Amino acid sequence: MIVATLVLLALTAVAATVPAGTGIRRWLPTVAVSSLLAAAAILATVAGPAYGLGHAVGVVLSVVAAALGGTAMVPTVFRVARRQSDSTGDDPVEPLRGGLTIGILERVAVAVSILAGWPEGIAIVLAVKGLARYPELRESHASEQFIIGTFASVLWALAAAGVGTALFN
Repeated sequence: MIVATLVLLALTAVAATVPAGTGIRRWLPTVAVSSLLAAAAILATVAGPAYGLGHAVGVVLSVVAAALGGTAMVPTVFRVARRQSDSTGDDPVEPLRGGLTIGILERVAVAVSILAGWPEGIAIVLAVKGLARYPELRESHASEQFIIGTFASVLWALAAAGVGTALFN
């Protein structure tokens, strides 16, 4: 069961790197990573605790799945939010610069904080991100995009780290 969980975590990371297409194909990476992570979570809860090499590989794969999986999940959340928002006739909000890189680093930091047993680290990550983006957010209408992206990113990282935590306990 532990090996199957590790394989599912690895597949979650790989599935996130598949480029999204158009139409219905744009949802496939999100559905794939979500399904694979859910299956990994189920297996991790029924498997016994991982020791030694399994533990080390589980930590690495949980962090990689957190970092890369969000690259498929966050854009989908943006699409859903855009579809749900009221149209005011304004031009669409331009993406914040560096969002992909910052998101990956944010998810790595959140996952590592959880796996290290230091959830307070999440507050530090979010505070640094908010302070660094404050000038951009104050001058533009991108604050909603910032909040939606941050919540989706952090929730994904928590889910991936939760699989790792379930695998070790």
